[in-house]
Amino acid sequence: MRDGNGNKMLMRPRDARMLAGVCAGVANYFSLDVTLVRVIWAVVSLITGGAGVLAYLVAWIIIPDEGQKGSIAEDMAGQNQDSYSG
Repeated sequence: MRDGNGNKMLMRPRDARMLAGVCAGVANYFSLDVTLVRVIWAVVSLITGGAGVLAYLVAWIIIPDEGQKGSIAEDMAGQNQDSYSG
């Protein structure tokens, strides 16, 4: 996903989701296959004793949903700005 200035943006897409769309967003951002990202994330979660799950939850909160201007964290903090200031 790109913003109005042509800059690449990390967003959670509405399609290709299994849970929150974090892996699909990361895959889109880095131009990777979403299945590869999911497998890597699962392996990292197993190896680190669940730290990958915690990282997924944090990413869910801080990566904005497709079509939204801000993330869940920004909405909760009331800091959602009208424009992206990169």
